[in-house]
Amino acid sequence: MVRPTPIRRSLAAFAIAVAALGAAAPASAWGARGHELVAHAAVEAFSKNLPSFLHTRDAREAIIILSRELDRSKNAGRIHDIERDPGHYINIDENGLIAGFLPFTQLPQLKSDFGLQLTVKGAGPTMYGYLPYAIEDGWQQLAKDFAQWRASKVGAARGKTAADRAWFAIDLKVREQIIIRDIGVWGHYVGDASQPLHVSEHHDGWPERYKDPMTYPPPGYPKEVRTVHNWVEGPFVRANISITDVKAQMPAPRECACSIETRTPQYITATLAQVRPLYELLAAGGFRDATPAAKTFLAQRIAAGAGEMRDMIEDAWKMSGTLQVGYPLIPLGDIESGKVVLTRDLIGSD
Repeated sequence: MVRPTPIRRSLAAFAIAVAALGAAAPASAWGARGHELVAHAAVEAFSKNLPSFLHTRDAREAIIILSRELDRSKNAGRIHDIERDPGHYINIDENGLIAGFLPFTQLPQLKSDFGLQLTVKGAGPTMYGYLPYAIEDGWQQLAKDFAQWRASKVGAARGKTAADRAWFAIDLKVREQIIIRDIGVWGHYVGDASQPLHVSEHHDGWPERYKDPMTYPPPGYPKEVRTVHNWVEGPFVRANISITDVKAQMPAPRECACSIETRTPQYITATLAQVRPLYELLAAGGFRDATPAAKTFLAQRIAAGAGEMRDMIEDAWKMSGTLQVGYPLIPLGDIESGKVVLTRDLIGSD
């Protein structure tokens, strides 16, 4: 008779614990509770540089609720899901490659070019996910949102006519709703990128081709490891991680002084380095037994997502001051300085 190894015994017990809670739901990075914790910690750490409406209780609660929106909208239809679901992850292997040939550090600038390179190699354009592009796209939208809001704030106060000022006052409130919505929804992707299993090819264990004991698992890793993904990000977080735990692990603000195209890969690379520690905790029974080490590990991961969300929003706010709005385009600086007096038509005439 083959004697089970400690790792096999640990994972078998882990599988039993998961089964006791019923079948796991489809993978969604953090579960509902985890995403809310990311957003909660982020909004409570917003700097005073951000507009005052983002510091209101209503805005913060809305952002927390909206942090779950990308999961709640799943199963809307085939086109919707095929296009959006791969935005939640990026599958990178232990050599830092996507699809075994494309270095993550050398991704093309455009998502369409990324998909084309995969297609040429025989993979589907979204098969390996496109999380970094989802983060960068949403961040650029947020920076533009802020620029539009800043212009409308000036227009509401100093628009050319009373009718112009009234229009901008309404638009200002609409802009605030859009910003809250866009922060909440986009923040989901930022939270996804702090979950190690959402940036790794080994999101649910190891394919059969991985037999090298120098890679993360030993040969013949039990199939039960496939239960770890949903268990860790869902039931385990809900049962063991509180907002107090996350706040205690929040990193200090990080001034990258770099583009979002540079910052995003840096962030994902740091998360990727936590794949091995996560599986080591699993093999040691940390998630089965809810050990302090396992709890701290996940609190740190959620806090990493919250800290990055906080810092990226700060960067978007700073970037907004350099953008242009209206049609034809007007530098925001010219509007805020008073060089250009806004009219409704300057935002886009027929």
